[in-house]
Amino acid sequence: MGIDLSKLSIRTAHEHLVKGDFSPVELAEAYRSSLSSRNTKINAYLEVFSDIKDQASCVSEQLKSGSLLAGIPLAIKDNILIEGREVTSASKILVGYKASYDATVIKKLKSAGAVFLGRTNMDEFAMGGSTENSAFGVTRNPVDEARVAGGSSGGSAAAVAMDGALAALGSDTGGSVRQPASFCGVVGLKPTYGRVSRHGLMAMGSSLDQIGPITKCVDDAEILFNAMKGVDPYDATSRDFSNIDTKKGKFVIGVPRDFTDQDGIDPSVRKNFEESIVRLKAQGCEIRDIALPTIRYSLAVYYIIMPAEVSSNLARFDGVKYGLHKDGGGLLTDYLETRGQGFGKEARRRIMLGTYVLSAGYYDAYYDKANAVRELITQEFKECFSSGIDAVLTPTTPAPAFAIGEKAADPLAMYLADIFTVTANIAGIPALSVPSGTTLVSGKKLPLGIQFMADYGREDVLFSVGKMFEEAVQ
Repeated sequence: MGIDLSKLSIRTAHEHLVKGDFSPVELAEAYRSSLSSRNTKINAYLEVFSDIKDQASCVSEQLKSGSLLAGIPLAIKDNILIEGREVTSASKILVGYKASYDATVIKKLKSAGAVFLGRTNMDEFAMGGSTENSAFGVTRNPVDEARVAGGSSGGSAAAVAMDGALAALGSDTGGSVRQPASFCGVVGLKPTYGRVSRHGLMAMGSSLDQIGPITKCVDDAEILFNAMKGVDPYDATSRDFSNIDTKKGKFVIGVPRDFTDQDGIDPSVRKNFEESIVRLKAQGCEIRDIALPTIRYSLAVYYIIMPAEVSSNLARFDGVKYGLHKDGGGLLTDYLETRGQGFGKEARRRIMLGTYVLSAGYYDAYYDKANAVRELITQEFKECFSSGIDAVLTPTTPAPAFAIGEKAADPLAMYLADIFTVTANIAGIPALSVPSGTTLVSGKKLPLGIQFMADYGREDVLFSVGKMFEEAVQ
């Protein structure tokens, strides 16, 4: 039978597989055919795995056991380790490197019977918001190929949006799952810090990073999240949230007007945000204006803490342990040549910035102060949620997807695109981006998204409110 990939979700695909409408191999082949026809232009995948059919033919036991992910084709961001497969974090410095073990999330998805289609493009070492910083070329937005897919998980978002995968994994350090999801018109979840293991994720900002799903609907995000979550002995930051009761009844949504009404937000985003509030009211949600005065400093805090952690984490790529090696005639010159040629411009920029803020003369002035403000932001969210607010609502991004090359020469303009998303990473709370409509730009309907943020471990609130909002938009 012909498979209409555009109408499939994880749950409906599972139902078809159980009924025998099509087999896991037929589903995998349908996705391979679909992504092959579009990937040449979109550049969502860096590699399509050659054993897709073999993977799909080995999931019968998981399918019989009722696993919702058995035979489900997934795309995996190129910074998540799959044993025996190349993983480069879209950087020249790791070309040819093969993972020696599975990331914890990969182990869990393998045991559930998921099929891995390939590894997706990204900004180098997850540094960027447009996937223009990949060593292997930009990923284009399937909605409008002249525009970026977002970043750093742009390849994963584009793969789902172009029906080149049923769902995908990305990593989110400051919005790198949610922003590309918004740009491409799909769903993106950043879990609570510690809710999903980071073991086997190439570290960018260790206190900020989280692996998260990119999917076509909120229900799919919940299915993937439930398969990946849990305490991991290999990740000391993982935590147990099993004692949290599921929220029932009417939801109270907080709107931080002093944050969402600031200058620089595209008029179409502002209009769509107000329309989204009306839709939530119609669904029975209570809307309250709230004050979160310190979160306006989240972007500044993020761009001090994140580069500092980048500087530390990327020190391991030295041309000695693994990856690229350039001979400079001596130990120091080998090191300089390898890193100078192996890292791209944005990676070098953030390493230098991080080294600067951690230096003896500036540690107290920048890094210590940023951490102090981070604690204030975290406390502000705690007080907000303890006051009866179930979720905080903002736009996901201040503007729709921008043109390729539009912000490449202006890193500060690029960084401002993270203004709404970095707050959740700074505070460690979960956040969900859901498609909220479109805006017409140059004859193209570009997707827009809104973001819900909830208290620690309250992904259940995000899923409930997100599904409610999806119903209102349809």
